[in-house]
Amino acid sequence: MAIFENKKLNRKKLVPFGFAIDNGTYTYTTSIVNGQFQMIITILDDGTINTKVIDSASNEYVLHRISEAAGPFVSTVRTDYENILHKIAEKCFEPDIFKSKYAQKIIQYVQDTYHDELEFLWQRFPNNAVFRRKDTNKWYGALLTLSKRKIGLNSDEIIDILDLKTKPEKIEAIVDGKKYFPGYHMNKKHWYTICLDGSVPIEEIFQLIDTSYKLSAK
Repeated sequence: MAIFENKKLNRKKLVPFGFAIDNGTYTYTTSIVNGQFQMIITILDDGTINTKVIDSASNEYVLHRISEAAGPFVSTVRTDYENILHKIAEKCFEPDIFKSKYAQKIIQYVQDTYHDELEFLWQRFPNNAVFRRKDTNKWYGALLTLSKRKIGLNSDEIIDILDLKTKPEKIEAIVDGKKYFPGYHMNKKHWYTICLDGSVPIEEIFQLIDTSYKLSAK
C-alpha cells in the first residue's frame, strides 16, 4: 500500500491509537462518510495491512479501491478512507528510508550512544534526515539517499551517504574522491561525505561520528 511505503510499524503505538489486539492481530474500527460506512483496518503479526469498508447491511464496499470509479460519492468514500490510513501512517509508523547495513548500524549506534533519533525535517526531501544534539540543537550528522553520480562518481547506483563535521584544516587532508567526498549539500569548509557502501569501515565511521558530535557542542 503506497501510503505505508518506506515506513516501518511501531507496534507500541497501535493500542494508544485505538487498535485492539487479539492473538497478535491488531484491529481498528471507525466510521466514515458521516457514519454511513464502517472502516476496519487489521494489521497481522507479519505487518500485513488489510482494510474493509462495510455498509449498514454488512456488505463490503469496494469502489473506492477502483481507480477508474468516479463520481462525488465514490470520491467522498475514497477521501475519508485515505485520510484514516494517512493518520495511522503518521501516528503508528516511522520512516524507513535507509536500507543499507551500514546506515542501519549508524542509526543504532547513535541511538545507543547519544539517544538521538533521526529527524526528517523536509517534506520535499523525504530521503534526507539529520542527527541533532539535544543540548545545542546543532546537527552533527546527516543521512541521505542519492545517486553516486551526485557526489562525483561515475555510477547511477542509489546509495546511502553520511555527512559529518570536522575541523576545516582536516577537510582537505581527508577528501580524496574515493572514500571521502566534499560535504553534499553542506558547507564544504566544515563538512564531508562518506559513502555507506563499505569503503570506510564501520568502526572508523563510529569514531568520526563521535568527533562530529563533539564539534557540535559549541
